[in-house]
Amino acid sequence: MLCERWLIRPLYGRGIDYPLLLTFGLAYMMVEGVRIIWGKAGIPFDTPEALQGATNLGFAEFPTYRLFVIGVVAALLAALWLLIEKTSFGLIVRAGARDPVIVRVLGVDVSRVWLVVFGVGTGIAALAGVLSAPLQGVSPEMGTSVLTVAFVVTVVGGMGSLMGAVVAGLLVGVVESMAVLFFPEAAKVSMFLIMAGVLLVRPQGLFGRAGLMS
Repeated sequence: MLCERWLIRPLYGRGIDYPLLLTFGLAYMMVEGVRIIWGKAGIPFDTPEALQGATNLGFAEFPTYRLFVIGVVAALLAALWLLIEKTSFGLIVRAGARDPVIVRVLGVDVSRVWLVVFGVGTGIAALAGVLSAPLQGVSPEMGTSVLTVAFVVTVVGGMGSLMGAVVAGLLVGVVESMAVLFFPEAAKVSMFLIMAGVLLVRPQGLFGRAGLMS
């Protein structure tokens, strides 16, 4: 949030490329800082004892920890939807994304709103890192592999759409998993094929609104 206040906020209004490049550079600086302080080698992260093993679903055995992650994600998505769609703060966020000038004219401090939104987004990213640690271990680059997938999901779902992010994430995940099962060589290419196909039909994404980023 300090980065948003002192580094990113001065770049608002200059085009999306400026804050994107700044945060991209900050991410690399943070990764290198972690390498310098704690080293380059990854370390395992044990699954909590209460969540180890598998749960019988009646038709199959499924890892208990993955069920826990699914539950946390579902609860988090429900909370985000309620915040964005059913509260006055969410109304301000949606209005500010469309026309921040009008929102300022109405007396709302949009800068404070973006500060809170940035903090919430960063907190969710941190939670995602903690939840994924038992699945892949902890390493300085553990977030790097997610960037490409996150970019594809954002483009496919549509900028500014929570429903779009959920649908696109499920679509990309299922298609890539099926590709790994039947055609492993094309697994990584599959999500880019989805993105190209969606952009050809709907440049704003599946649930995006035209002109949102203009």
